[in-house]
Amino acid sequence: MGGFAASRILEVHGERMIKRTFAPGFRIGLHQKDLNLALSGARALGVALPQTANAAQLMQACAANGMADLDHSALVRALELLADHEVAKA
Repeated sequence: MGGFAASRILEVHGERMIKRTFAPGFRIGLHQKDLNLALSGARALGVALPQTANAAQLMQACAANGMADLDHSALVRALELLADHEVAKA
């Protein structure tokens, strides 16, 4: 968390991920809407947004597993599902 990699957002959401507290702040379902708008606009402009598409896929994995109403820090759950490994609780 030191140096240039320091991030208040990562500090707060990382703690939520570790403690498994996914109470809604900014819900995954809202992120999906915003990411789809960004991808739609990019398609219209002929612009590639591969990391945005990747984020949208992870959000979709969460939503497909009943997590659309959780905070976006629950995105860690999609990664855990893909890895078949849960992040250790603190």
